[in-house]
Amino acid sequence: MYNKLLEQIKRNDTIIIHRHKNPDGDAIGSQVGLKLVLQESFPLKTILAVGDEPGRYGFVEGAIMDVVEDELYKDSLAIVLDTSAKHLISDDRYLTAKETARIDHHLFVEEICQNEIVDTTFESCAGLVANIVKTLELKLTPLAAKALYTGMVTDSGRFRYDSTTPKTFLMASYLLSAGFNPADIYTNLYADDFKMIQLKARFVLKIKFTENNVAYIFTTKEEVKEYGATEFTISRGMVSTMAEIRGVNVWVNFTETENGVLAELRSSTKDINKIAVKHGGGGHKKASGATLKDFDQAKLMLEDLNKLAGEIDE
Repeated sequence: MYNKLLEQIKRNDTIIIHRHKNPDGDAIGSQVGLKLVLQESFPLKTILAVGDEPGRYGFVEGAIMDVVEDELYKDSLAIVLDTSAKHLISDDRYLTAKETARIDHHLFVEEICQNEIVDTTFESCAGLVANIVKTLELKLTPLAAKALYTGMVTDSGRFRYDSTTPKTFLMASYLLSAGFNPADIYTNLYADDFKMIQLKARFVLKIKFTENNVAYIFTTKEEVKEYGATEFTISRGMVSTMAEIRGVNVWVNFTETENGVLAELRSSTKDINKIAVKHGGGGHKKASGATLKDFDQAKLMLEDLNKLAGEIDE
């Protein structure tokens, strides 16, 4: 499966790496990690990374995106990482590349590239990239390993989610053997300033529950402005405030923006992906997202989640 990707890499002198919009730690970690591996393994090639700003994951060394001229794409290989659907890709110029490839661990939604490496058995795209690097015997530097490890840590919830498998720890061991201090990653990931702690406290007080104990939060665009945080910080960042409530197996965070309502769906036991897909989104069985038209659609999604939460697991 990986040899076709290696052939594409070898016959292209320019490789441009993409990932999804509003990147999380896995998107940035896998993108930066792959870029550094390819730069070390193929020093005569031009290896670039593009996309919107890395946000809170800007601490990953190498996370500053490259400025790439349109002209470079016509003779390049574009690799899309950690993305299940076309509309989620940050920078659609990958469509103009001579060759394309995708590396992803999400549930399959649609074909995106000429070469599709989609493997849902990995807890993260970074873990899948690490396996590709190991299998193809590419050169793994400490910085590349650190970036990939960051992606694995964030998408596995510090190896707590049930997507974590023995393979996860094999890849983690492989990355750690490159030589870096994982404590540096945890300090950047989990140390909050006091304003963020205060914001999380405000969101805890906003939590409500459906009759079947689905935890949910609604945040209007006016509240987003009042909080002084980015839409992504509130949408993706605050969904975790509901993650460890005893008796809650499904939770969802709705954040209103100028372009619709961002819905972040999570579960510890249920397949919530099918509900995300029903409403135009996607992701994983227990962690998905969607952009909804308005709060009316959000309420319909909440009804679907409430019904799901009430179903008896077989």
